[in-house]
Amino acid sequence: MKMLYMGTAAAEGWPALFCSCPVCEHARRAGGKNLRTRTQALLDNSLLIDFPPDTYCHALRYGLNLGDIHTLLITHSHMDHWFPTDLIHRHEHFGHGATGVLDVYGNEAVEKSFYENLLIDRFKPHPIDDVVRFHVVRGGDRFWSGGWEILAVPADHDKREESLVYICKKDGKTVFYGHDTGCELSRAAWDLIAAETYSLVSLDATMGQKTAERYHMGLPDAERMFRKLEELGCIDAHTVKVVSHFSHNGEMSHEELTAWGAVRGIRAAYDGMEAEF
Repeated sequence: MKMLYMGTAAAEGWPALFCSCPVCEHARRAGGKNLRTRTQALLDNSLLIDFPPDTYCHALRYGLNLGDIHTLLITHSHMDHWFPTDLIHRHEHFGHGATGVLDVYGNEAVEKSFYENLLIDRFKPHPIDDVVRFHVVRGGDRFWSGGWEILAVPADHDKREESLVYICKKDGKTVFYGHDTGCELSRAAWDLIAAETYSLVSLDATMGQKTAERYHMGLPDAERMFRKLEELGCIDAHTVKVVSHFSHNGEMSHEELTAWGAVRGIRAAYDGMEAEF
């Protein structure tokens, strides 16, 4: 099984859209793995996690036929994780040959945005009920889609909505996808997380070498969370450990992120990285 990291940046991208800080200028000069689009991942070629504005770019870059994807998990309603208007293009009027229904799972804020963007006047002649179906999920919900058993876990993120992270299980493999979140998760969240053992764990490291008070994590926070997962018996030497969702405000180049991870057995994700497990 594999996780394809199609995008690995925070909301502003990297280099950031309007930024000329030293870290962004380095990324523009160096190119390659220092160039990051907004965070999105594809698990085992069948489970899509988040739907940022860069989804179209990702489909082109990685040769994906998104019409064959039937499960989409949305972590929360922030625009770098959820750009719902593009889902209208799954309608036969805009694109041809999409198979079956795309089941989209997210919280109530994500649902509200979904309908606000797709029930506008110019889209009313093109109802998508037969090709896209939305499901509201809440922390603690367990559901099945496309052969996956999925558990929604309440995140430590924007308190204006119930942001979610996900545990995904299939064919004896279990993945914990922890973006976006801080490390001060609730007791209920930790109870859900601690009940599993993981083949791959992917954690937020938005703030680089800095620590972050809730909302996001920096590398020290992620390292502490990996250590707690190990103490709980959730991960071991065989678990693939990844950090992603990087901001230029973390002030580290890709090379510096990679070096940090190399001595800790943690992979610093980059756009296009495949993590096999």
